[in-house]
Amino acid sequence: MRLLHLSDIHFRSPICLTPHLDRDRPFRSRLEHDIEKLCGDDGIRVDVILVGGDIAYKADPVEYGAAKAWLLHIAKICGCRASNILTVPGNHDVNWATCKKEEVLEVQRGIADGVNNYARDGALLQCLSTEERAKALFEPIEAYNDFAAQFGCQLFHTHPFWERTLELSQGVKLRIHGLTSTFISGAGERDAAPGRLFLGSCQTVLDPDPDIVSLVLCHHPPSWFLDANEAENIIDGRAKLQFFGHEHDQRCRRVKEYMRFMAGAVNPARDEHTWRPGYNLVDLAIVGTGAERQLDIRAQLRAFQLAPSEFYVALQPSPKETLWTHRIEIPAPIRPVFAAEAALELVAESLNQPPHQETKMAAAVHATMSGEPGPQRPALQVVLPVEAKVSEPSTDDLVFRFWQLRTDVMRDIALDLGLITEVDLDLKPHQRYFKAMEVARQRGLLVALAREIERYE
Repeated sequence: MRLLHLSDIHFRSPICLTPHLDRDRPFRSRLEHDIEKLCGDDGIRVDVILVGGDIAYKADPVEYGAAKAWLLHIAKICGCRASNILTVPGNHDVNWATCKKEEVLEVQRGIADGVNNYARDGALLQCLSTEERAKALFEPIEAYNDFAAQFGCQLFHTHPFWERTLELSQGVKLRIHGLTSTFISGAGERDAAPGRLFLGSCQTVLDPDPDIVSLVLCHHPPSWFLDANEAENIIDGRAKLQFFGHEHDQRCRRVKEYMRFMAGAVNPARDEHTWRPGYNLVDLAIVGTGAERQLDIRAQLRAFQLAPSEFYVALQPSPKETLWTHRIEIPAPIRPVFAAEAALELVAESLNQPPHQETKMAAAVHATMSGEPGPQRPALQVVLPVEAKVSEPSTDDLVFRFWQLRTDVMRDIALDLGLITEVDLDLKPHQRYFKAMEVARQRGLLVALAREIERYE
């Protein structure tokens, strides 16, 4: 799997609407050429584009229009599906004018002014569980949400962060956790220095499931949070891959348990002392088998230089190395001792038969699995129902395609299929159609939805 890590794109209106006046455009063009060459040279396409926040500059909807066009162009160049563009918000994706509203100030202060992180956690959870307070909490990123919804990355009170799980190999899956670092961003000088924002324990559960490699994507590094120690300890202990932005200082850290990438900004401010556009290209693979499995990581940290005007390898582990390589152990897969009995109980239940009738067979199968002697070892094939129908389309692709339709068409399709009700029209679009997709998935209507989308495409 190949990951492209971009951050701090900073599309700024009105310049981004007049390309011939946009002085950052040449650097983006060089970046496009560099990605195209790297993917062309080794014949490996990009599977996922990770966008680490600060997509816009002042959360203006027209800035997101320009960003969308550019990201789709990048996806086409590197062979990535548009539905695999994944985003998180940064402080420039927060509407600072909205943060001056009294109701927004109140909920942000309620979190920030807690006497300790336990109190701040409680205040955040209270906001997420109260409709009016949640509305105020997410109102500053409304334009971001309208942009992110087409990629399945929108945020609201029941989904203050997102997850996406993708297949790697050998039964190992990559679980990407998109964390929200901007809950209290935008007011009170909290963006001016580290240690003033708040992440919250609800975002760092990162449940360590077997055969799962966790990846964290977040705009601000842990040092920018009031709960920095808690956040960093948990992320370091549970996320083998970590991608951050914001600081515009491209670097990499590799230790035994994890590998952390700090993005260089695609469009850094010109007055920065260390001005240097950059991005990361990371290849993942599973090597070894069983208890010997490891996550193999090979990364290129690319940065721009003025003379000659091109991207090059920015940071090298040593003078003789251009790739950052690392291997991290993956725990051996968990295989329950009584897997055969559990399977037989499922089959018995589906046939409406009492499990005790299968006891002798289960014992024989257990003997076969364990190598213990038994009276007979019958050959038994148990076929369990699969989780999803092969014919069902990709939900991620459907989400992206659905959001490319006109707003009235989206509304009519969702109503006609019974995915939303008239009452749901009062919800924000990103929340309304998130619900519609969930209902379609639960009711087995994804194929019907795909047909309706195709009618209008």
